[in-house]
Amino acid sequence: MITYIGLGSNLGEPLLQLQQALETLQNDTELQLLKVSGFYQSKALTLPDTVLQSDYINAVAMLETSLSAEEILLKLLAIEALQGRERTEKWAARTLDLDILLYGELRIQTDTLQIPHTQIEFRNFVIHPLFEIAGAIDLPDLGNLSVLANKTNWHGLQKIE
Repeated sequence: MITYIGLGSNLGEPLLQLQQALETLQNDTELQLLKVSGFYQSKALTLPDTVLQSDYINAVAMLETSLSAEEILLKLLAIEALQGRERTEKWAARTLDLDILLYGELRIQTDTLQIPHTQIEFRNFVIHPLFEIAGAIDLPDLGNLSVLANKTNWHGLQKIE
């Protein structure tokens, strides 16, 4: 199954955090890392009246696997923990955030997973790197990615590598 993973970090040398996570994914024998987007810098999403956070570094990875979405999620949570992720409040700064964006063309909604990832269409730091490696794929319930990418602004987003 082709799966797309969103990566983000804004603590503890964010670019290094993403590179380490990608290396861990690449070394996992149950996952095949097919493509990785460039790295993008974006403003942190925060709630109103909260402390400003450092910018995020984001990327998207394309994997192939026979694992279920739930099994992938467990692997991603383990990688986050290994790299010092502490789960405090929802919009807190993070050493590493790994999200399953797409799992084939399936829609999955459980207590622990929502695929496609919730609000994917509103997040330029997901749409543009995803488009870079996936091109004109169709997103479940959202239509063609190239159309969505053309509608999605670059405000606060900059490709860094």
